[in-house]
Amino acid sequence: MMKILITGTSQGIGKAIARRFIKENHKVIGIDRQEASIVHEGYVHYQMDVRDYENLPEISDINVLINNAGTQNEDDIDINLKSVIRITEKYGIQDKIHSILNIGSASAHTGAEFPEYCASKGGILAYTKNVAMRVATYGATCNSLDPGGVITPLNECVMNDEKLWEEIMNETPLKKWATPEEIAEWAYFLTMINTFCTGQNILVDGGESINYNFVWKY
Repeated sequence: MMKILITGTSQGIGKAIARRFIKENHKVIGIDRQEASIVHEGYVHYQMDVRDYENLPEISDINVLINNAGTQNEDDIDINLKSVIRITEKYGIQDKIHSILNIGSASAHTGAEFPEYCASKGGILAYTKNVAMRVATYGATCNSLDPGGVITPLNECVMNDEKLWEEIMNETPLKKWATPEEIAEWAYFLTMINTFCTGQNILVDGGESINYNFVWKY
């Protein structure tokens, strides 16, 4: 049994990841500014903002750290990047660490989203490599998992708009978005099964980033 710390566990990807680890009987600790949405004897929840650095709980000997908490158009650099750095430095850089995973975004690779959001997630790519070099001395890995579209409450504004959804699907070769549970499987693999891939930014976007949209008259 390992001790797993996950940020942003009240909904979407973070909740699915937490459930995946609970299923394997690991001890899961969640940090989220919303109330807990998981009730299980193997889960402990801290309701707080990840930016509240002075009051972050004292949790020792974390084995797996998953930085999932994020936002869009709301202090993106502070939440998506600076908080990842602070939390990683507090909990992740120590000799009991087994793996660290940062949840990034396909937008970090393409720049195809809001400016501050892209910048915040782009910073994750570089910081992941920095951390990977430092935790390698403990035999640990650090990667980022960079999803494209995922079916979560945060994306309902476009998922429920038929015209926008059609446009999005036209840009996605696989003609679908991932479920949170599918992303959770990637998270579990990269942190628990993988032991050799490190310092990498794993893009999981249904092929959206390879769609070059070449248009010509035939």
